[in-house]
Amino acid sequence: MKNLIFLLFLMALVGCKSESKEESKSVTIKEDVIFLSDDKLEGRQTGTEGERKAAEYIASRFEGLGLAGKGTDGYYQSFTFKPKTDPHQEVNYTVKDGDSTITGTNVVAFLNNNADHTVIIGAHYDHLGYGAEGSLYRGDKKEIHNGADDNASGVAVMLNLAEKLKTQNTGNNYLFMAFSGEEMGLLGSNYWNKNTTIDIATANYMLNMDMVGRLKQDSTLAVYGLGTSPILKQVVKSNNSKFKIIENESGIGPSDHTSFYNSDVPVLHFFTGQHEDYHKPSDDYDKLNYEGMADISEYILAIITDLDDNGKLPFRKTKNESEDVPRFKVGLGVIPDYLYDGEGMRIDGVSEDKPAQRAGLQKGDIVVKLGDSLVTDMMSYMRALSAFDSGDKTKVVVKRNGEDVEANIEFNK
Repeated sequence: MKNLIFLLFLMALVGCKSESKEESKSVTIKEDVIFLSDDKLEGRQTGTEGERKAAEYIASRFEGLGLAGKGTDGYYQSFTFKPKTDPHQEVNYTVKDGDSTITGTNVVAFLNNNADHTVIIGAHYDHLGYGAEGSLYRGDKKEIHNGADDNASGVAVMLNLAEKLKTQNTGNNYLFMAFSGEEMGLLGSNYWNKNTTIDIATANYMLNMDMVGRLKQDSTLAVYGLGTSPILKQVVKSNNSKFKIIENESGIGPSDHTSFYNSDVPVLHFFTGQHEDYHKPSDDYDKLNYEGMADISEYILAIITDLDDNGKLPFRKTKNESEDVPRFKVGLGVIPDYLYDGEGMRIDGVSEDKPAQRAGLQKGDIVVKLGDSLVTDMMSYMRALSAFDSGDKTKVVVKRNGEDVEANIEFNK
């Protein structure tokens, strides 16, 4: 069935090129996600044939929308690099022919409204292939990591916004970017900021969508970067009528908006939270909330509309909250619910054969005490965890269905 869907999309793309740009058929968010997360793309790992096919698809979608190419070669901006052997070293983008080099490709398009400033709207399109570094899959058989939520979802919302902005909000130009190399360390967005294809001084603000496909029943949406310009917090709040917004002021985070914040561009990053399928082969298109994605697209459009006549937004530095994160040597083996704003740390998933599973902890449990430390939020949970070493034993208390449940924890040796 997946092969049939893939062939139908290829036929549709050929058809698009034979039509005029004005007559191009509208493509839905779900159709974009299905194509980008198909097995045929083999997980879109940076530098692979699957990623190249994804780049061609995105470029064809840009062309069908009547957007001009704004890479260094039409819609494409390629960069060659040698993978880091030390996580603290700088990436070398200027490698010569040799072993172990990889070529990634950003896909860049421009909507010219002859305005003074340009809004940048981006999402990364690469993923983990058959289980590159960062995969949380522990099975014996090699499996494709399709990355429907991470991040076909963000690319699909970006394309949906591009279609809407063709006919409205002409106070800014728009630069749309699908980034390569995000999973390897924000490489594509970092490269573009060092080799910009527009004058960075004209950049107004940047919007980043990374994992926006799993809006939960309580409609919780995280929005990061609210402190990067004085007006952003007000605009985010005043245009919200559907979401429970989790606010974060920092412009620094584990996604591509960070590269633009480091270039003194105000940023907003949208995120619906982690889940049990994160960085696993099970992150497939049939698990996404497409109605929620459409609502997020409309919400982002409302923010763009509100800012359309505001001129260039002033940039403001924010605190790097990651610098305050405690360092720890052990883990419970759980996926925290990063969007939970109640007391404690709610568990959103439990990993196989890890301390939490062996202790009987379950998805939905709320950790309220670890060892002698009370857990009131994510930061206090990490502080409590940082006190333990491999092989230590302790007790954990969780809230389950309103009741306190105590369990014994032994951290892996």
